[in-house]
Amino acid sequence: MPIALHYAARTDLGLGSKSRNEDSGYAGPDLLILADGMGGHAAGDVASSTVVGELVALDGEGVGADDALHQLGEAVKRANDRLRDEMDHSDDLEGMGTTLIALLRTGTKLALANIGDSRAFMLRGGTFSQITKDHSFVQALLDDGRITPEEAEHHPQRSLVTRVLTGRDDDVPDLSMREAQIGDRYLLCSDGLSDYVAGSTIEDILRGSQTPAEAADRLVAIALRASTRDNVTVVVADVVDQSEPVHNQPQVVGAAAALGTAGDQAVEAPAPLTPAEKAAALSREANTPLNQQPPPEGPHGPQLAEEGPRSPRAAWFRWGALGGLILCVLLIAAFVGYRWSQQQFYVGEERGLVTIYQGVPQDFGPFSLHSVDSKTDIATTDLPQFYRDRVDSTLSASSKNEAIRIVEDLRTEMVKCQTGTADGSTCTP
Repeated sequence: MPIALHYAARTDLGLGSKSRNEDSGYAGPDLLILADGMGGHAAGDVASSTVVGELVALDGEGVGADDALHQLGEAVKRANDRLRDEMDHSDDLEGMGTTLIALLRTGTKLALANIGDSRAFMLRGGTFSQITKDHSFVQALLDDGRITPEEAEHHPQRSLVTRVLTGRDDDVPDLSMREAQIGDRYLLCSDGLSDYVAGSTIEDILRGSQTPAEAADRLVAIALRASTRDNVTVVVADVVDQSEPVHNQPQVVGAAAALGTAGDQAVEAPAPLTPAEKAAALSREANTPLNQQPPPEGPHGPQLAEEGPRSPRAAWFRWGALGGLILCVLLIAAFVGYRWSQQQFYVGEERGLVTIYQGVPQDFGPFSLHSVDSKTDIATTDLPQFYRDRVDSTLSASSKNEAIRIVEDLRTEMVKCQTGTADGSTCTP
């Protein structure tokens, strides 16, 4: 039976320190893409949007089933070559990279390409499963039996990737083909969701949502409630009978939309459904120029019929008492928040050295919420590029002992690269 895809794509900057969205997402009639850019100052947003811009031409091309996997693999190779070209033309982009998941529909089959630690899941009947395998340090520990799946879910180094698209010749994705069935629901997500929200919760939301749009909105919302410090992007798609009415307007979100790299595809802006978007809409209303607002009624604003004349002194007293109460609450919250922040640790960089910090990597106005606890003798330039990128982005730890363990693991990876005993794909500077 002919099938079609009913889809939705959503993204959010997240609650961390990133000032720009480095994720890119695309959802179209025959193609779903999610890319999580990395590189910090080396333009992860450029990397993810560049790859999406190269792959989007596959949508609507009517690729045959026998040729789909080959065509997808070649498109990924062209996208990777484009990254190399971009870096060759700009030193500022050197070191950028991106994860990638791409699903290409051909007939009733789906060609899948995956590289990095972004994830794809499938909900089919009573079964919820991850259909991609992470290319990450933690996945290697899992494969070796050194940690359990439960330990992997909260491992402090779960963001350390071992293979992504960086413009190198050996950046080759995993390719596979699967049969789609009507009723399947697919999710592509960045680690801004999967690192902060349990798999069981993701499954519950996918099962309990009527439409892909509802599921996508709820997944982004739950990631924000879980205080995700990373960009969070999701693409949700249902496999439906081709005869059913399907919304066929492509959707582009994240860096690919902001930088305009999705080719000539039309971009649909999702309706403002999230609390953050509603707040932005209310803020725009509140900032309407005074000459566009209705004039107040009476000398102190509108007066209810049952009220008597208002006393300016009483009004000032009420507002003063309310302001004092609010100030007290804010001061208490600030004190509690500061105490909590000083019980946290993370690993970052200080003057070229891997450094353990106490606190959180944020500032509150003129006040810094972090300080150097101890410096190591590990130069960030001696780390493999992607471990260096993760140190630049900071690695959170549940305690100082956990931070020390992270440092020792980084030292191990550095030594492996220096002695030539590690996988070559992880040791390219």
